[in-house]
Amino acid sequence: MRKIIFLFSLTFIIFNTQAQKLPENQLGTWYMYNGSHKLSEKYSLKTMAHFRYFETASEFQQEIYRLGLNYKFNPKTNVTLGMSYATGDLAYDTSSANLYEYRFYEDLNLNSKWGVFNARHRFRFEQRFIHKNINIDQFQNWIRYDLNVSYPLSETWSVYAFNEIFLNLNKSKRFVQNWTGAGFIHKLNNNIKLKAGYFQIKLPSKVLKRLQFGIILNTDFSKKTS
Repeated sequence: MRKIIFLFSLTFIIFNTQAQKLPENQLGTWYMYNGSHKLSEKYSLKTMAHFRYFETASEFQQEIYRLGLNYKFNPKTNVTLGMSYATGDLAYDTSSANLYEYRFYEDLNLNSKWGVFNARHRFRFEQRFIHKNINIDQFQNWIRYDLNVSYPLSETWSVYAFNEIFLNLNKSKRFVQNWTGAGFIHKLNNNIKLKAGYFQIKLPSKVLKRLQFGIILNTDFSKKTS
């Protein structure tokens, strides 16, 4: 009887240890920088750098850098053309193929008011040039749709919620992932905001949980007129 109990306990410990090593059982973290730099009444530069981890600050998953040129048609409609570079680790807690990719992207952003809420629709088209290991290269077309809704709590605090869906047009099963989350934004001054939130990444076979901590920088280099 003792042997059976011992074997059962050992099996449970081994299973529990292995389960804890699965990425869906970890609370990962994204550290984010996003910037908007106004060049003129119509044009601005969009910049971004994200550092993403399977855990709080370890088990690297991905880093991505983005640069784009934004053109504003009016307060409700603007577009962005840009490119990004990303490198990542495909597996958690084990070695995996080296991955990096270059992306070209085109955004259509639509802003609107839903009563007291601010809503933004972003349609993103991506052309991804993916390189794995030494000799594996792929080209993929992706479409993303992001709905972001925010509500001002005060002059310096606001709350937001978002949902973004990803489709891969080069696969028969086009659904890739879906992001859903919420958080808070604190305005320090006219140039800097801090962001903190939580979201889930739904994949075809699992769900990942992530914290977000970010800084938002807005600058204005356009000419001031009296």
